[in-house]
Amino acid sequence: MSNTRNPLIKRVREIVLVIAMAALMALNYVIFIFPNSFAPAGLNGIATMIQYKLGFSVGYMNLLINIPLCLIACFVLNRDYAVKTLIFSIVSSTCILLLQRGVVDVSRWIYHPTENGVSSVLAPVAAGTVNGFIYGTVIRQNACTGGTDVIAAFVHKRRPEQSVVWIIFILNSIVALASFFVYDYRYEPVILCIIYCFLSSRISDQIIRGGKKQLKFEITTHHAEEMAQEIIQTLHHSATVMPARGMYSGKPTDLLVCVINKHQIIEMQKIISHYPDSFACVGDVDEVFGNFRGWREIEQREKEGLYRH
Repeated sequence: MSNTRNPLIKRVREIVLVIAMAALMALNYVIFIFPNSFAPAGLNGIATMIQYKLGFSVGYMNLLINIPLCLIACFVLNRDYAVKTLIFSIVSSTCILLLQRGVVDVSRWIYHPTENGVSSVLAPVAAGTVNGFIYGTVIRQNACTGGTDVIAAFVHKRRPEQSVVWIIFILNSIVALASFFVYDYRYEPVILCIIYCFLSSRISDQIIRGGKKQLKFEITTHHAEEMAQEIIQTLHHSATVMPARGMYSGKPTDLLVCVINKHQIIEMQKIISHYPDSFACVGDVDEVFGNFRGWREIEQREKEGLYRH
């Protein structure tokens, strides 16, 4: 029973989270972006400029753009991805329309820099940060915010050698340049768009990669067994040992690979210092995937005689 229900519960949670992020996106636009006359990234930026010039709501434009894209994506791309993206687009567009019509009054929260006596630069800083959080969270649910990302996914599927990052960068650059002409030939909207894009990209990248950054040690040593045991006992992390050969001396040695938490680096350095002929290369690890037994669980099973190497 639990195996049947768990996937359903997981999917419901993902959809609820996508809906919540869509509503937050609408608030972000109405509070920070629309009142401050700058265009965000991608096709939403184009829709924002059309709204500024012609008065045609971003809510309607999003539906016109994203519904056909998502329907095509159902057949061309991943169906789950397309459905969740469609849900996001419909909810965010509906919320924008409701907020613009005053069905939900958020006027007291709208950010007007000229009225508050603070810099207009804070608007894209806030909007970019919020959007980065939204984008990263939605991507982790196997969805996207629509528009540019769906088009980039189409292009990447047809031309895998093309970098999606560069496709999005080019589209965002077009939006930034176009905003100069749309917003009365002023440089400020261009700068605000760039700030928004930069922050949104940086924040979303951190969320997509995860906040579980660790360190990978690659240690060349003649005392791999002793060092591995010390790492296990002291840091509660295991290690992988591989045979190696030093190309300068031509002598055989061992390569010990271990991933630890960042706060354990001092303890790791102390362990390595116990073996003077050893040296290590250290690199960042964004996230570790796999099924692992906890160190304490292994220890307990060994004591009970239930776990044997």
